[in-house]
Amino acid sequence: MLNKYARAFFTRVLTPFAAFLIRRGVSPDTVTLIGTAGVVAGALVFYPMGEFFWGTVVITLFVFSDLVDGNMARQLGRSSRWGAFLDSTLDRVADGAVFGGFALWYAGRGDDDILCAVSIFCLASGQVVSYTKARGESIGLPVAVNGLVERAERLVVSLVAAGLAGLHAFGVPGIQYLLPVALWIVAVGSLVTLIQRVVTVRRESAEAEAAEAADAGRAEPRGSEAAK
Repeated sequence: MLNKYARAFFTRVLTPFAAFLIRRGVSPDTVTLIGTAGVVAGALVFYPMGEFFWGTVVITLFVFSDLVDGNMARQLGRSSRWGAFLDSTLDRVADGAVFGGFALWYAGRGDDDILCAVSIFCLASGQVVSYTKARGESIGLPVAVNGLVERAERLVVSLVAAGLAGLHAFGVPGIQYLLPVALWIVAVGSLVTLIQRVVTVRRESAEAEAAEAADAGRAEPRGSEAAK
């Protein structure tokens, strides 16, 4: 839900910037690579040090590349399988860096093994949630469900909470607890989404196999009659 409306809004906002980059000869793939590098740097440099506010500022500046590169490709009429593959693959890298940064903080100076484990679970479950849809579609199933928490929700909840939690360093009391709450929300939401997609793939698989068996049953008498 959030992914649908957020993309529509920011696509309109970022279209002039995408057009500017095209005029300067920048390619969509370059934007994808730079954006991912910026997110990874922001997450793995700032978050392990506990600099959640500035880390989130840096990540936010680069995370919009995910919308800019697609906008550029559409304006250029260059939408391709390679571009979609590169974008999707690097999205997984960026997501892993964000939650990896949280895990490194809690494994180190954050000194909280439980939240370190929750961060790792968010990292792993996010990858698996994406994989279930991609794998289901690769075997010919529609996977007609998005689930409770998609990538946009995971990022928005985590980054907003991290940015606000970083205000604790500026003297805002109690706000540092927002990040642990957000990580638990993302972890539970990702688990629910994973279950939703697995159940959907199981149902669609059974329906597809039943339809194939019915088609084979209807075709068999005609084949037998022709053999006579």
